Amino acid sequence: MLTCKTARHISKENAIVTTRLQGDEMMNNTFTNKFMSDEKNLKFLNTTMWGPNGIRQAEELASHFTITKDMKILDLGCGMGLSAVYLVQAYGAEVFATDLYADPTQNHENFQSLGIADKIIPMILDATQQLPFAKGYFDVIFSVGAYNMFGDNEEMLPNFIPYVKKGGYIAVAFPGLKYDFGDNIPQEMQPFWDVPEVARHVRGIEWWRELWSKARGIEIIDISEQGCNDIAWDEFIASLDPSGGDNWGDDKWTLDMKAAEDGKYFNTIQLIAKVI
Repeated sequence: MLTCKTARHISKENAIVTTRLQGDEMMNNTFTNKFMSDEKNLKFLNTTMWGPNGIRQAEELASHFTITKDMKILDLGCGMGLSAVYLVQAYGAEVFATDLYADPTQNHENFQSLGIADKIIPMILDATQQLPFAKGYFDVIFSVGAYNMFGDNEEMLPNFIPYVKKGGYIAVAFPGLKYDFGDNIPQEMQPFWDVPEVARHVRGIEWWRELWSKARGIEIIDISEQGCNDIAWDEFIASLDPSGGDNWGDDKWTLDMKAAEDGKYFNTIQLIAKVI
């Protein structure tokens, strides 16, 4: 994600995202729209987003393959658990909601408040280290808004493949670029690309296509831009506090960055592979 998870201060309890879809867009992301129509859910969403709406991105990502209630899913970089909420409420799957920075106790309490704690195991997990699970244990490895922060090297995807059953899936979505900047960073984006974490982790779709094409033991199912990118960003931006700090990941920093970008460069990239 473009914002720093450790820098996001979750304290906007009274702010409410009021973004709504119109016309044909209402026909898509039906779970997300229904979830957001409930005021309690909307407040929960508004105080737990660490980037573009993770429930909306998770719904689009999951629409490209089959998920059932009997599946075990490893959710990597789950943040405050929005993707896990979707996977449980939409499918009834069992989810291991893991993150390096999010407090698993807080996540568990959030899941309890939604009545789904019995289906989610919240954990602290560093995805760059050896995973503490049996090989072939999961039906799906899933990640929304985080994979680009730890999966941007040739070793990471091959490390994950053994933990997924044959015929299972690895599916990820995260903020990216419509084209890789390379050395030609647009002037208005230069102040934000001076942050090393942003310059390294926010890449174009062709860069990711080339990286994933090197992995063996998988069949690429989809590499594309998500259609929900604009609305997912709008919902996140509406939750931020303009008086927030100017450091990387602070609310004002993120608002200034998105204003400079103005819809010209960012997309949401999704990659889906089947383990063979």
